[in-house]
Amino acid sequence: MADVSSLVSRIDAEINAAKQSVADLQKQWAGDYQDRQKRLEAFEQTLGDLQDIWRPRLEALAKRFEGKVEVTPVIEPGWRSATFRFKSEVARIDLRFSVLTDDDVRNAIFEYDLHVIPIFMKFDSRSELKLPLDNIDRDAVADWVDERIISFVKTYLAIHQNSFYLKDHMVEDPIAKVRFPKYAAGATLDWKGKTVYFVGEETRQQFEREQAAAAAK
Repeated sequence: MADVSSLVSRIDAEINAAKQSVADLQKQWAGDYQDRQKRLEAFEQTLGDLQDIWRPRLEALAKRFEGKVEVTPVIEPGWRSATFRFKSEVARIDLRFSVLTDDDVRNAIFEYDLHVIPIFMKFDSRSELKLPLDNIDRDAVADWVDERIISFVKTYLAIHQNSFYLKDHMVEDPIAKVRFPKYAAGATLDWKGKTVYFVGEETRQQFEREQAAAAAK
């Protein structure tokens, strides 16, 4: 029969092996973290180098809509964005350009997001350009930004052209204060013998709350 001390030795061997495995993993994780931080620093440098591509283009967009748009820039480590909020009686129009990196900091991801409420026509609401950080094609970035801006301008003009041709069918959300075609309403409410139209459930509920509060006074 084997000695108990042999069993103890085997137990200790397993424990020591587990400890060594954890230590090896910790060392690997530390190395991976340091490598990622170096890549993140390189990405930040890349963002700085690319500013001369997107900044004048976004500034040109803002200037063409001067007086009709508010621009909110966001600058955080590993992420840049600019949100354009357009003033319109027809719809809520928010456009965002952003650039960020993936979790492993291997690629630069350029994103375009356009939100229009209410939606009463088809349009390109999202686009993405993904490029490896070690091989950024500046011409591709410039072309992508240009095409997205032109796509937005076409959408913006189409929205307002549609509102002109549909003017006899336009209604106004009493909360959002935007006008839109009746068929594009996200919600409706029968109120005092007439139909009230809303861009969505959120404004409909807000309207009911305000009416209830007014009636309680």
